Amino acid sequence: MKNLAKAVLAVMNEVKGIDKSMNVGSGQMSYKGVPDQEVKKIVGQAMQKNGLVLIPTSIDPKTQLNEWDETTQYGVKRKQSVFTEVITKYTLIHESGESIEVCGYGHGVDSQDKGAGKATTYALKYALLYIFLIPTGKIDDSDATHSEEIPVSKKIKAPVSNKGKIDNDRFFNAILKIRTNDYTVGAMRATFDLTAEQETELNKVELEIQNKDAK
Repeated sequence: MKNLAKAVLAVMNEVKGIDKSMNVGSGQMSYKGVPDQEVKKIVGQAMQKNGLVLIPTSIDPKTQLNEWDETTQYGVKRKQSVFTEVITKYTLIHESGESIEVCGYGHGVDSQDKGAGKATTYALKYALLYIFLIPTGKIDDSDATHSEEIPVSKKIKAPVSNKGKIDNDRFFNAILKIRTNDYTVGAMRATFDLTAEQETELNKVELEIQNKDAK
């Protein structure tokens, strides 16, 4: 596996990082992500240069359909959400003939039939990032500065909540778990200090659950 290892190291040395240049969502609920096409382009070029190819060999998919009634300005509408998760396997091959099997995991949510595409795209993107240990985004100040080097403010601060914040990616994953009865609205509110927009989304889900229970 000497040639394969050298090629992987060469790609790691060439691709130092990929910026999070894609905006996902809108408003306060938006967050930065790494575009799929950027990962394929940057990593793919480095792999080609170093004699590597990645061949998908198998996909183990699971899907779950959730349906609920939602009250809109046009009346009660039937809504659905299709959650798809996949465990994928690929073969990483060097031009010398050396190869190794690698795995990926991805999930996606869609109201129609695009969940599978989202899940497999997610799995491939993160498989590439993890194989070559590629960092994404910019280094945060907290990564470059030791906590002991930060001066302590002498100003008296107002009491703050003991609850932690939750980023939008984790928040929407938690929403999925609430819809599949793996988590609760009460636990979410008790654990996290939600933003106004997160609270609005959570209220919608709570209403959906109440409507289901009333049937």
